[in-house]
Order: sequence, then structure tokens, then C-alpha cells
Amino acid sequence: MKSAILPLITACLYLASGFLTGYRLIGHRGKPLPRNLPIGIAFAALLLHAIILYQGTILSDGYNLGIFNAFSLVAFVIIAILMVSSLTKPVENLGIILLPVAAITLVLQLRFPGLNLLGSNAGWGLKLHVLISLLAYSLLTLASAQAILLAILDKQLHDRKPGNFVRAMPPLQTMEKLLFEMIAIGFVLLTAALISGFIYLENMFQQHLVHKTVLSILSWIFFGILLWGRFKFGWRGRVAIRWTLGGFVTLMLAYFGSKAVLEIFLVS
Repeated sequence: MKSAILPLITACLYLASGFLTGYRLIGHRGKPLPRNLPIGIAFAALLLHAIILYQGTILSDGYNLGIFNAFSLVAFVIIAILMVSSLTKPVENLGIILLPVAAITLVLQLRFPGLNLLGSNAGWGLKLHVLISLLAYSLLTLASAQAILLAILDKQLHDRKPGNFVRAMPPLQTMEKLLFEMIAIGFVLLTAALISGFIYLENMFQQHLVHKTVLSILSWIFFGILLWGRFKFGWRGRVAIRWTLGGFVTLMLAYFGSKAVLEIFLVS
């Protein structure tokens, strides 16, 4: 029971921060809540989340990268990037989507504690590959959340129903600029992850890796075409949203879909 208290408190803090972020956008009447309140709560949750990950992921004989631990780790990195970025850019509104997801990953980690070790004797190249992949997934997840908010904003503007949500968001041009900045950095990291994988993994097309490799390359193509279309033809709006979400779904299937098949379905 004691081991469950910290994850549940952390999940509640994430949910509170997400709720207050949404309340600032669409629910307040009169004087709005201070912007720093949900951000401060999220930073407190991050601190507790780091403790949980340290206890459950860094083991004496390696790193536990079981599927739900990996979910939790990716969520931590995503929220950390989001909150640090929010200190200088208007991106904290992405927390409406991402903070509840982070809370869910903690509950899943608590409910289904799996074990899939990356041994402590693993080479530095493999560890670098894992780190770069983690950062790439995290940034492209942020980009997908930004694309979802853009889709909501675009629909409300086309329907000519600009409520508090639309009024509280940054200008559409600013949001699109942030979207493509995230995608560009994420694309560079995904490229580095693929290259490092081909260098430091023995065979990226082994039976247990082939689906992950093919889907990762397909996602890389999605994002590459999107960036090329933006540069060449000025793609934006719904076209950019569709390509972003297509690349994101493919990338998530590459990593978490492969892990689910290997660690859940095949084992059971």
C-alpha cells in the first residue's frame, strides 16, 4: 500500500495541473487563474515522478524498460520538456492533453509492474541510441498534441464559434511555428536514432525488430515529406495536421506497438 501512495499523489497532481490549465482556457469567469499555478503543480509532480522512476527503472543489474515503465519514462520526458519550454514559450496549453496521459501512465506502471532489462553492461552506443530515441518520441508526441489543439482551433474558427478556448490560445501563426519547430527537432533526433540503431544494434531487421524498424522508417518518411512540403509548398493547416498525426501514430506503433506484442501478447 505504501508503494502506491507516491504514484497516486503524483497522478493527482498531474490531473490537477491539467484541470487548472483547461480551466484557465475555457472555464474561468472574471479574473483568470495565474498562469504559474498549473505550471508549478506540474513541476512538483515531475519531482515526485523522477523519484518513482529512479526507484522502479534504475535497478542494480540494469534499467527496467518494460512497456509500462517505458510509457511512464516517456511521459516524464514529455512533461519535463513541456514545462521547461513553457517558461519561455506559450506551450503550457498542451498540458490539457498530455498531463492526464502522464497520470494514466503512472497508474499503469503501478498496476502492471513489468520487467524488461537493458543490462548495466550494455555498450554506451546502445544506451545513446535509447536516449536519442526517447527524446525523438517525446518531441514528436509534443508535436502531435500541438497538432490536435490546432485541429480544434481550426474547426472552431471555421465554424465561427470562437469561445474562451480560442481567445485564450496564442495566434494560429505562432502555434503553427511552434509545431514545425518541434517536428524539425524531432525529425533530426529520429534520424539520429535510426542511424545509431543501424550502427550499434547487430541487426535492425531481426525478426523481433523488423516491425519496429520498418514502422520507424515509415514515420521518418512521413515527417520528412511534411517538412519538405512546408519548405517547398508552404503546407499548413489541415494538411500539416494530418501528416503530423499520421507520422505520430506510425511512430507510436513502431515502439509501443512492438513492445506490447513482445511483452504482453506473445508472453500471454
